[in-house]
Amino acid sequence: MRHSILLAAEEMAMNKIRPKHLALHKIKLPLPGIVSILHRASGALLFVALPLLLFVLDQSLRSIETYTNLAEMLAHPILKLALLGTMWAFLHHFCAGLRYLAIDLHLLSNISAARSSSKWVMAVSLSLTIMFGVRLW
Repeated sequence: MRHSILLAAEEMAMNKIRPKHLALHKIKLPLPGIVSILHRASGALLFVALPLLLFVLDQSLRSIETYTNLAEMLAHPILKLALLGTMWAFLHHFCAGLRYLAIDLHLLSNISAARSSSKWVMAVSLSLTIMFGVRLW
């Protein structure tokens, strides 16, 4: 009897602490968390875009006619933006993967180095995207 009363009291205490709903717009995520989410999102985007990218590669190598058609199609600004987004996804996923590899190898052992590396990942991936994007546009 006493055990069931204690369990009921603990359950009531837990229900008071837990929020009834989670307000995601009020949560302030630190930059390493944003880098982690973007790493996962960019990996998912690359996985989804892989068949399309393989199709583009196939069309570019099949014949001169298909290459010309593909070049005309990829000259459209919306498709250029899509390719730019895919390029950002690759570059961010690559840079963040190197960051996680360094963390796993204990090269970024303290929290300040890990936090500053997330700033570097964002800066390097965005600057490389801009560099390659200007070159390819």
